[in-house]
Amino acid sequence: MADVIAEEPVEVRIERHRTELTGYCYRMLGSVFEAEDAVQETMVRAWRGYQGFEGRAALRSWLYRIATNVCLDALNGRNNRARPMDLAGPVTVATASDTQLPEVTWIGPAPDGRVLPETGDPAEVAAQRESVKLAFVAALQRLAPRQRAVLILREVLGWKAAEAAELLGVTVASVNSALQRARAVLAADDSAARPPQPLDADHRALLDRYVTAFEAYDMDGLAALLHEDVTLNMPPFSMWLRGRGEIRDWMLGPGHGCRGSRLVPVTANGGPAFGQYRPSPAGGHEPWALIVPEVSGGRITGLTNFLDTDVLFPLFGLPPRLDAE
Repeated sequence: MADVIAEEPVEVRIERHRTELTGYCYRMLGSVFEAEDAVQETMVRAWRGYQGFEGRAALRSWLYRIATNVCLDALNGRNNRARPMDLAGPVTVATASDTQLPEVTWIGPAPDGRVLPETGDPAEVAAQRESVKLAFVAALQRLAPRQRAVLILREVLGWKAAEAAELLGVTVASVNSALQRARAVLAADDSAARPPQPLDADHRALLDRYVTAFEAYDMDGLAALLHEDVTLNMPPFSMWLRGRGEIRDWMLGPGHGCRGSRLVPVTANGGPAFGQYRPSPAGGHEPWALIVPEVSGGRITGLTNFLDTDVLFPLFGLPPRLDAE
């Protein structure tokens, strides 16, 4: 089998690693579009440099070294992507503004198929899903770039300290120190420290009730599914809300145009998500938001409504509109 793989064209051998590299770069950069650009650059560099590679290291490790350098170059001198909750405190319905910030400000969603393996050990797959949750990716962006790379390599991908040190061109002691500092930052982040939530029957039933309440516009029923300190954010708007009462009042006030919406299920960031379509004056329903919920302790703890549907709906394979039934 090894001989067969060795005889494969270099492009095929490199391409086999695209999904896992995209997941790695997404965790590093916070944008699936930037991640795919970084992986494409990695592939080009690998193809051009393959004659000099000569198998001195495992191909996978060599590709990760290239991808890491591409990401570190991309992060050099720029602001980290964030979520609205990372930039300012919550507002109320009465004080909310319509201030928007550019796309490069925000952490974006990622389709599971672009960043997660389709098969593998169930425990490893579950860990990979948790490591692309929005809260965890947001926490990673608060780390210095090299700390970020160390934590992903060691904690997410399970590399040994010596392997990470060789990849980064530093000592094992430096890797261990960076990992210790990165762990301290993440330990102080409540959202990143929440226990993993398996995609079990209770989880799915909770989100089924959410869809039913949303489509019926039963805001009392929907509020009952929310954690007391639930958050709602809507990039590219910089404002965000906290608390089930505020979110209920928002949906019955400024957000009342969502009445009559339909939700189409997709997967994003390791879990269920929904394409929201609002009623259109021309008939049928038109795209409004990609909703990515977060769940913990049997309640919905966060709702991120990404509003850039022109870009995101094609990425997630969602139709451009829904016809009237």
